[in-house]
Amino acid sequence: MNPIFLDLGVIKIYWYSVMIFLGLLVGGILAIKEAKRWKIPEDLMINYFFFLVPLVLIGARLYYVLFNLDYYSNDWISILKVWEGGLAIHGGIIVGILWTLFYTKKYKVNFFRLADIMVVSLIIGQAIGRWGNFFNQEAYGPVTTLEFLNGLHLPKFIVDNMFIDGAYHQPTFLYESIWCLIGFIVLLILRRYKYIKIGQITGIYFIWYGIGRFFIEGLRTDSLMLGSLKMAQLVSIIMILIGALLIIIFQKKSVFKNQYNDIKNTEKINF
Repeated sequence: MNPIFLDLGVIKIYWYSVMIFLGLLVGGILAIKEAKRWKIPEDLMINYFFFLVPLVLIGARLYYVLFNLDYYSNDWISILKVWEGGLAIHGGIIVGILWTLFYTKKYKVNFFRLADIMVVSLIIGQAIGRWGNFFNQEAYGPVTTLEFLNGLHLPKFIVDNMFIDGAYHQPTFLYESIWCLIGFIVLLILRRYKYIKIGQITGIYFIWYGIGRFFIEGLRTDSLMLGSLKMAQLVSIIMILIGALLIIIFQKKSVFKNQYNDIKNTEKINF
Protein backbone atom coordinates (compact mmCIF):
# COMPACT_ATOMS: atom_id res chain seq x y z
CA MET A 1 0.00 0.00 0.00
CA ASN A 2 1.28 3.44 -0.94
CA PRO A 3 2.50 5.26 2.21
CA ILE A 4 1.94 8.64 0.52
CA PHE A 5 -1.45 10.20 1.16
CA LEU A 6 -1.03 13.17 -1.18
CA ASP A 7 1.77 13.92 -3.63
CA LEU A 8 1.98 17.61 -4.52
CA GLY A 9 5.31 17.28 -6.24
CA VAL A 10 7.54 19.40 -4.04
CA ILE A 11 5.61 18.39 -0.93
CA LYS A 12 4.48 14.88 -0.06
CA ILE A 13 2.01 14.20 2.74
CA TYR A 14 2.37 10.72 4.22
CA TRP A 15 -0.36 8.56 5.71
CA TYR A 16 1.80 8.26 8.83
CA SER A 17 1.57 12.03 9.38
CA VAL A 18 -2.16 12.02 8.62
CA MET A 19 -2.90 9.33 11.21
CA ILE A 20 -0.78 11.04 13.87
CA PHE A 21 -2.61 14.30 13.13
CA LEU A 22 -6.02 12.61 13.34
CA GLY A 23 -5.09 11.03 16.67
CA LEU A 24 -4.02 14.41 18.05
CA LEU A 25 -7.13 16.12 16.67
CA VAL A 26 -9.64 13.62 18.07
CA GLY A 27 -7.84 13.46 21.41
CA GLY A 28 -7.64 17.25 21.65
CA ILE A 29 -11.33 17.78 20.91
CA LEU A 30 -12.35 15.20 23.51
CA ALA A 31 -10.03 16.72 26.13
CA ILE A 32 -11.33 20.25 25.61
CA LYS A 33 -14.92 19.03 25.80
CA GLU A 34 -14.30 17.13 29.05
CA ALA A 35 -12.35 20.04 30.54
CA LYS A 36 -15.38 22.29 30.17
CA ARG A 37 -17.27 20.07 32.62
CA TRP A 38 -14.73 20.99 35.29
CA LYS A 39 -14.75 24.72 34.56
CA ILE A 40 -11.32 24.62 32.96
CA PRO A 41 -11.33 27.48 30.41
CA GLU A 42 -11.07 26.54 26.76
CA ASP A 43 -8.33 29.14 26.26
CA LEU A 44 -6.26 27.45 28.96
CA MET A 45 -6.63 24.08 27.22
CA ILE A 46 -5.82 25.50 23.77
CA ASN A 47 -2.71 27.18 25.17
CA TYR A 48 -1.79 23.89 26.87
CA PHE A 49 -2.12 21.96 23.60
CA PHE A 50 -0.28 24.64 21.62
CA PHE A 51 2.94 23.70 23.42
CA LEU A 52 2.07 20.11 24.29
CA VAL A 53 1.81 18.83 20.71
CA PRO A 54 5.27 19.90 19.48
CA LEU A 55 6.91 18.99 22.78
CA VAL A 56 5.41 15.49 22.75
CA LEU A 57 6.42 14.92 19.12
CA ILE A 58 9.97 16.07 19.87
CA GLY A 59 10.11 13.87 22.96
CA ALA A 60 8.81 10.85 21.06
CA ARG A 61 11.35 11.40 18.28
CA LEU A 62 14.35 11.99 20.55
CA TYR A 63 13.50 8.89 22.59
CA TYR A 64 13.52 6.83 19.40
CA VAL A 65 16.73 8.42 18.11
CA LEU A 66 18.57 7.81 21.39
CA PHE A 67 18.04 4.08 21.00
CA ASN A 68 19.18 4.18 17.37
CA LEU A 69 22.24 6.40 17.65
CA ASP A 70 24.39 4.04 15.60
CA TYR A 71 22.15 4.69 12.62
CA TYR A 72 21.47 8.40 13.08
CA SER A 73 25.06 9.31 13.94
CA ASN A 74 25.90 8.54 10.32
CA ASP A 75 22.91 10.41 8.92
CA TRP A 76 21.91 13.28 11.21
CA ILE A 77 19.54 14.81 8.66
CA SER A 78 17.34 11.69 8.90
CA ILE A 79 16.40 12.71 12.45
CA LEU A 80 14.10 15.29 10.86
CA LYS A 81 12.34 12.75 8.62
CA VAL A 82 9.60 11.88 11.09
CA TRP A 83 7.19 11.07 8.25
CA GLU A 84 9.22 7.91 7.67
CA GLY A 85 8.27 6.68 11.15
CA GLY A 86 10.23 6.52 14.34
CA LEU A 87 8.12 8.07 17.11
CA ALA A 88 8.30 6.27 20.44
CA ILE A 89 5.15 6.82 22.49
CA HIS A 90 6.95 6.38 25.80
CA GLY A 91 9.17 9.36 25.03
CA GLY A 92 6.09 11.41 24.25
CA ILE A 93 4.40 10.34 27.49
CA ILE A 94 7.43 11.30 29.59
CA VAL A 95 7.66 14.76 28.02
CA GLY A 96 3.88 15.16 28.23
CA ILE A 97 3.93 14.45 31.96
CA LEU A 98 6.73 16.97 32.53
CA TRP A 99 4.91 19.66 30.56
CA THR A 100 1.64 18.96 32.37
CA LEU A 101 3.40 19.22 35.74
CA PHE A 102 4.84 22.59 34.77
CA TYR A 103 1.59 23.90 33.28
CA THR A 104 -0.70 22.85 36.12
CA LYS A 105 1.66 24.33 38.69
CA LYS A 106 1.83 27.62 36.81
CA TYR A 107 -1.95 27.97 36.44
CA LYS A 108 -2.89 26.30 39.72
CA VAL A 109 -4.78 23.39 38.16
CA ASN A 110 -4.97 20.00 39.86
CA PHE A 111 -2.35 17.93 38.03
CA PHE A 112 -4.26 14.66 38.32
CA ARG A 113 -7.51 16.32 37.24
CA LEU A 114 -5.89 17.30 33.95
CA ALA A 115 -4.00 14.00 33.71
CA ASP A 116 -7.26 12.06 34.09
CA ILE A 117 -8.74 14.09 31.24
CA MET A 118 -5.69 13.64 29.05
CA VAL A 119 -5.14 9.89 29.38
CA VAL A 120 -8.58 9.21 27.90
CA SER A 121 -7.68 11.39 24.93
CA LEU A 122 -4.22 9.86 24.77
CA ILE A 123 -5.38 6.27 24.49
CA ILE A 124 -7.83 6.98 21.64
CA GLY A 125 -5.08 8.97 19.95
CA GLN A 126 -2.82 5.94 20.25
CA ALA A 127 -5.51 3.69 18.76
CA ILE A 128 -5.74 5.98 15.73
CA GLY A 129 -2.03 6.78 15.46
CA ARG A 130 -1.01 3.10 15.29
CA TRP A 131 -2.49 2.99 11.81
CA GLY A 132 0.37 5.20 10.72
CA ASN A 133 2.61 2.20 11.41
CA PHE A 134 0.38 0.13 9.15
CA PHE A 135 0.91 2.42 6.17
CA ASN A 136 4.66 2.54 6.83
CA GLN A 137 4.80 -1.26 7.22
CA GLU A 138 6.42 -1.07 10.65
CA ALA A 139 5.63 -2.16 14.22
CA TYR A 140 4.83 -5.65 12.96
CA GLY A 141 5.32 -9.04 14.56
CA PRO A 142 7.01 -12.30 13.65
CA VAL A 143 6.70 -14.17 10.39
CA THR A 144 3.42 -16.01 10.07
CA THR A 145 1.30 -17.64 7.38
CA LEU A 146 -1.45 -16.40 5.11
CA GLU A 147 -3.72 -18.99 6.72
CA PHE A 148 -3.11 -17.49 10.15
CA LEU A 149 -3.97 -13.97 8.98
CA ASN A 150 -7.07 -15.16 7.16
CA GLY A 151 -8.06 -16.97 10.34
CA LEU A 152 -8.18 -13.59 12.09
CA HIS A 153 -10.88 -12.55 9.59
CA LEU A 154 -8.95 -9.41 8.65
CA PRO A 155 -9.84 -7.25 5.66
CA LYS A 156 -7.84 -8.10 2.56
CA PHE A 157 -6.02 -4.74 2.50
CA ILE A 158 -4.55 -5.44 5.95
CA VAL A 159 -3.49 -8.96 5.03
CA ASP A 160 -1.89 -7.74 1.81
CA ASN A 161 0.06 -5.01 3.60
CA MET A 162 1.39 -7.50 6.12
CA PHE A 163 3.42 -9.11 3.33
CA ILE A 164 6.78 -7.54 4.12
CA ASP A 165 10.22 -8.51 2.84
CA GLY A 166 8.92 -11.65 1.20
CA ALA A 167 6.87 -13.00 4.12
CA TYR A 168 3.64 -12.43 6.01
CA HIS A 169 3.90 -10.93 9.50
CA GLN A 170 1.58 -10.64 12.47
CA PRO A 171 -0.14 -7.21 12.60
CA THR A 172 0.98 -6.14 16.06
CA PHE A 173 0.10 -2.55 15.16
CA LEU A 174 -3.51 -3.76 14.93
CA TYR A 175 -3.34 -5.67 18.21
CA GLU A 176 -2.27 -2.49 20.00
CA SER A 177 -4.79 -0.31 18.19
CA ILE A 178 -7.64 -2.61 19.24
CA TRP A 179 -6.29 -2.85 22.80
CA CYS A 180 -6.19 0.94 23.03
CA LEU A 181 -9.68 1.27 21.56
CA ILE A 182 -11.06 -1.13 24.17
CA GLY A 183 -9.14 0.75 26.85
CA PHE A 184 -10.69 4.01 25.65
CA ILE A 185 -14.18 2.56 26.11
CA VAL A 186 -13.25 1.18 29.53
CA LEU A 187 -11.92 4.56 30.69
CA LEU A 188 -15.00 6.37 29.38
CA ILE A 189 -17.22 4.06 31.43
CA LEU A 190 -15.08 4.19 34.57
CA ARG A 191 -14.77 7.96 34.64
CA ARG A 192 -18.54 8.17 35.02
CA TYR A 193 -18.47 5.81 38.00
CA LYS A 194 -19.75 7.74 41.01
CA TYR A 195 -16.92 6.91 43.41
CA ILE A 196 -13.92 7.02 41.06
CA LYS A 197 -11.23 9.28 42.55
CA ILE A 198 -9.17 11.95 40.85
CA GLY A 199 -5.90 10.28 39.84
CA GLN A 200 -7.29 6.76 39.59
CA ILE A 201 -8.20 7.12 35.92
CA THR A 202 -4.57 7.93 35.22
CA GLY A 203 -3.57 4.89 37.24
CA ILE A 204 -5.95 2.65 35.31
CA TYR A 205 -4.55 3.95 32.02
CA PHE A 206 -0.99 3.14 33.12
CA ILE A 207 -2.01 -0.39 34.06
CA TRP A 208 -4.15 -1.01 30.98
CA TYR A 209 -1.66 0.25 28.46
CA GLY A 210 1.29 -1.24 30.34
CA ILE A 211 -0.20 -4.74 30.32
CA GLY A 212 -1.17 -4.61 26.65
CA ARG A 213 2.11 -3.11 25.47
CA PHE A 214 4.17 -5.60 27.50
CA PHE A 215 2.69 -8.62 25.75
CA ILE A 216 2.40 -7.02 22.31
CA GLU A 217 6.00 -5.83 22.51
CA GLY A 218 7.04 -9.42 23.07
CA LEU A 219 5.84 -10.14 19.53
CA ARG A 220 7.37 -7.13 17.80
CA THR A 221 10.51 -7.48 15.73
CA ASP A 222 11.59 -3.81 15.77
CA SER A 223 11.80 -3.13 19.51
CA LEU A 224 14.06 -0.48 21.02
CA MET A 225 16.62 -2.42 23.04
CA LEU A 226 18.50 -1.75 26.27
CA GLY A 227 21.12 -4.45 26.10
CA SER A 228 19.18 -7.68 25.89
CA LEU A 229 15.98 -6.10 27.28
CA LYS A 230 13.15 -4.69 25.26
CA MET A 231 12.88 -1.13 26.54
CA ALA A 232 9.11 -0.91 26.02
CA GLN A 233 8.57 -3.99 28.19
CA LEU A 234 10.69 -2.50 30.96
CA VAL A 235 8.78 0.79 30.80
CA SER A 236 5.49 -1.14 30.74
CA ILE A 237 6.35 -2.84 34.01
CA ILE A 238 7.15 0.55 35.55
CA MET A 239 3.85 1.93 34.26
CA ILE A 240 1.90 -0.95 35.77
CA LEU A 241 3.57 -0.44 39.16
CA ILE A 242 2.98 3.33 39.12
CA GLY A 243 -0.63 2.79 38.06
CA ALA A 244 -1.28 0.35 40.90
CA LEU A 245 0.36 2.74 43.37
CA LEU A 246 -1.83 5.65 42.24
CA ILE A 247 -5.01 3.61 42.62
CA ILE A 248 -4.02 2.46 46.11
CA ILE A 249 -2.95 5.93 47.29
CA PHE A 250 -6.12 7.69 46.16
CA GLN A 251 -8.36 4.85 47.35
CA LYS A 252 -7.15 5.39 50.92
CA LYS A 253 -8.96 8.72 51.05
CA SER A 254 -12.59 8.95 52.15
CA VAL A 255 -15.02 7.57 49.58
CA PHE A 256 -16.76 10.97 49.57
CA LYS A 257 -13.60 13.04 49.03
CA ASN A 258 -11.53 13.72 45.93
CA GLN A 259 -14.21 12.23 43.67
CA TYR A 260 -13.65 12.74 39.96
CA ASN A 261 -17.35 13.44 39.34
CA ASP A 262 -17.88 15.86 42.22
CA ILE A 263 -18.95 18.80 40.07
CA LYS A 264 -20.46 20.76 42.98
CA ASN A 265 -17.07 21.18 44.67
CA THR A 266 -15.21 22.09 41.49
CA GLU A 267 -13.91 25.65 41.57
CA LYS A 268 -13.81 27.74 38.42
CA ILE A 269 -10.29 28.26 37.12
CA ASN A 270 -9.34 31.72 35.89
CA PHE A 271 -7.00 32.14 32.93
